[in-house]
Amino acid sequence: MTILSELCAMPGVMAAGEYSYRGDRFSCQGRLSEEQARMASVMCRATTLGVHMQAKILGSFCADCGTTPARGWVVTGPRYAVCVFANVFCFLENEKASVGEVLHALRERLSDAPEALV
Repeated sequence: MTILSELCAMPGVMAAGEYSYRGDRFSCQGRLSEEQARMASVMCRATTLGVHMQAKILGSFCADCGTTPARGWVVTGPRYAVCVFANVFCFLENEKASVGEVLHALRERLSDAPEALV
């Protein structure tokens, strides 16, 4: 089973996808249209680049704080959340999903993803 299939099988997961670090390719499973999946991959890539920049800035002030290299990010709103780890994104319904369980699954499967790709 692929990581995307595993994530989509988790309670409350609306969609899961992968994006290329170059930004020109993506794949997605779940309840997003092709255009929504494309826009999600662009948004996730852009946000990941920003998070990496901010983590590097923080790391320059505190080299041993454990914030670098950044491995992922999460944003939550009143109804939905987005979790990203390496180059995999996951859209969740807050009422039905556990962000902690999704992050654990992402970390388990992607802990050896090369950070040099970002």
